[in-house]
Amino acid sequence: MVEDKQKPIEKHDLLILGSGPAGLAAALYAARAGLDPIVLTGMVLHGQASTTSIIENYPGFPDGVDGSELGQLFQTQAERFGAVIEMDQAIAADLRQQPFRIESYGKVYETKSLIIATGATPRKLDVPGEKEFTGRGVSYCGTCDGWFFKDKDIVVVGGGDSALEESLFLTRFASSVTVIHRRDELRAGAILQERAFANPKLGFIWDSVVTEILGEDAVQSVRLKNVKTGEETLHETDGVFIFIGHTPNSEIFTDQLVFQDGGYLKVNMQMETSVPGVYAAGEIADPHYRQVITSAGMGAAAAIQATRYLENLDN
Repeated sequence: MVEDKQKPIEKHDLLILGSGPAGLAAALYAARAGLDPIVLTGMVLHGQASTTSIIENYPGFPDGVDGSELGQLFQTQAERFGAVIEMDQAIAADLRQQPFRIESYGKVYETKSLIIATGATPRKLDVPGEKEFTGRGVSYCGTCDGWFFKDKDIVVVGGGDSALEESLFLTRFASSVTVIHRRDELRAGAILQERAFANPKLGFIWDSVVTEILGEDAVQSVRLKNVKTGEETLHETDGVFIFIGHTPNSEIFTDQLVFQDGGYLKVNMQMETSVPGVYAAGEIADPHYRQVITSAGMGAAAAIQATRYLENLDN
């Protein structure tokens, strides 16, 4: 960590990186424990959940809640008990000494304990129309958005376990699910493939990639290109679900913490990383569930453990 000597230094008992459900749930629990936590929001205020137009599977909201509204409610509740929210992002870290040192764009933070809740970013296709139709037919979460495509025809892009798991889940709602894969065989496990091929609602387009997502107010079709022949076709669809993996936002901790496969931080049941006093919660440490409710639960657990760590540290 090459520290900018001109940046002001702040000292804290607990620093939380990330303002999604995990980070703000951790902030709430830590604030109620009297730790005066500070939260660095990161580049996406309230995390990836804030980009979802409506969340209908978070308890307490029977009519659903807008993702950004839920994030603001999380923040308001944490701030009520004393959490401080800073619009800033961590850009470097040194976890080899106590206190830990985190550098942001604006400051250097020295902290006795750290909760990493920086999330993971869904990998994008990076094709025309993807960004424009996100939330209007383009989705990266079947569990979140599948219900909105009841009796609709949709496509899923991907060929791994996640793509098939989500495709099978989406058949509960959609009239048809067409999996688009760039190869002529799937990468998913044998059991998943067997279930997928046996499902009458599932179809496949092989050796093809999506080159453009088209529509007016919402998605209406995708442009496909066969990677072997170069032939281009239009495929009508009401929705595009993209499952080509996630990229955990963990770069600044390379060579300092133990990782799982795929760049996710490895934690135990207490959300403890390989460095005492450093915890991880939410999608940064969760390649499997990736839900608002599980991330919030992990954040709460991390804060409880950080509180106990700090109590023992001071004794």
